[in-house]
Amino acid sequence: MEEKKKQKMQTSETFLLSAILAVSGGFQDAYTYNVRGEVFSNAQTGNVVLMSQHFLMGDWYKALHYLFPIVAFAFGVLVAEQIGHKYKYAKHIHWRQIIVVIEMTLLFVVGFIPAKYNMAANMIVSFACSMQVQTFRKVHGYGYASTMCIGNLRSGTESLSVYLRDHQKGALKKAAHYYGIILIFALGAGLGGICSLHWGMKAIWVSSALLLGTFLMMVKERR
Repeated sequence: MEEKKKQKMQTSETFLLSAILAVSGGFQDAYTYNVRGEVFSNAQTGNVVLMSQHFLMGDWYKALHYLFPIVAFAFGVLVAEQIGHKYKYAKHIHWRQIIVVIEMTLLFVVGFIPAKYNMAANMIVSFACSMQVQTFRKVHGYGYASTMCIGNLRSGTESLSVYLRDHQKGALKKAAHYYGIILIFALGAGLGGICSLHWGMKAIWVSSALLLGTFLMMVKERR
């Protein structure tokens, strides 16, 4: 019980850190859509739909613009899982900090990639996004996703239904966490759209700055 309580108190599961990650997740999706050829970095379902449409239309080159980010997303999950397993018991640095450093570095590099290499840029952002969603999966003990909304919307509405039926205060609190993350993700997406229009390719550096903030929060916790 004590160990479980300790885990719930980790900075990586706090609402504040989860909110920052959600802002970054929404920002990245808006960035790749607005600046990098209307490809989603997080919403891989949308990429699957668009990829299939272009394949069936015979536009193979356009279809690859959606296929490669999907593959990169899957590869990012694989890499994050391997890092988490290998450095799970590391003493000097938490494995989640390693993931955050990799992610913010990759996103910083994306800001230098010219438009003619949008496919590569989208793959890198999708790879980084998937590492984040694989690494940070709980907020106050509730399973969630910081880079997409569909799972959070389902879980939040399910909890709201439980509250309306059984009047459990815990269920209402749980629903509020999920809806809060969705709202913050939406704000991040709006911010990403505005910044992308004004700053272009380099707008992604905002996400790098947000991730730096989460890294410093986790460093402070370990100290």
